Amino acid sequence: MGIAAEYGQAEALDILIHYGGDVNAQAPNGDSVLYDAAGSGNPDCIELLLQHGSDPNIANLSLQLPIHCAAYKGHYLALRMLIPVTTRRALRLSGQSPIHAAADGGHVRCMELLVDRGFDVNALLDTHVSEKYGDMRKTALYFAVSNGDVTGTQLLLNAGAKTDLDPLHCLLVAVRAGRYEIVRILLASQADVNCYFTEVNDTVFPTALQYCLRDEMMMRLLLNSGYDAEKCFCCPHDSTWGRSSEHTSEKVPVSSPIMSVPKPSKLPTY
Repeated sequence: MGIAAEYGQAEALDILIHYGGDVNAQAPNGDSVLYDAAGSGNPDCIELLLQHGSDPNIANLSLQLPIHCAAYKGHYLALRMLIPVTTRRALRLSGQSPIHAAADGGHVRCMELLVDRGFDVNALLDTHVSEKYGDMRKTALYFAVSNGDVTGTQLLLNAGAKTDLDPLHCLLVAVRAGRYEIVRILLASQADVNCYFTEVNDTVFPTALQYCLRDEMMMRLLLNSGYDAEKCFCCPHDSTWGRSSEHTSEKVPVSSPIMSVPKPSKLPTY
């Protein structure tokens, strides 16, 4: 059943169903027959399975539903068929929206369909999904930005996507990757040019600067958009290395962005 569905063989699937095949059978990884059909994108297979009682709300071991598979692979017709039969409860339990899947796959048409059907562009990945990514991403916008998808990014922003819901702000992702057009449209949508990656940065030194020190064009773009360059010359931390009396507590003013430092001695080799 799963193989017939995976390869979009509606006629073979019909024969198997006629001879008692289980339309809700699952593979060892939890993929249902309908999930396989969604992956093939064949609307005839999907319609056939639904007509014979296939449950679109059966999740696999990764908690993904058939609707996620269709959205990720960009199967527009399959997605359109699965939207009305997938329950909000099943989506909530999965911890991810099909908008995340469509953005991850880079399928703007599917994203547009989901937006038109009322899916929240600011839906957040649940922790059990987000923690699988090293950058702790949460939003569909993050997927679009990290993929360099200009059209998808613009679509999500036009639909009301917020730019500051991820621990690593979308603007910083675009700056780090050198994606000028995406940086421009994020700034045009009121993204905070002075945002920080607060998970690792406890200073006022702008995170964005660290990502474009060697990119004059990007730096000019940020500066022209209100980048607070003065913070580059401020240090909120005490200049002392310890609390012992041998260290002075006097703070040294910074008069130049470039300071000469003693050349370090040669390190021993082991």
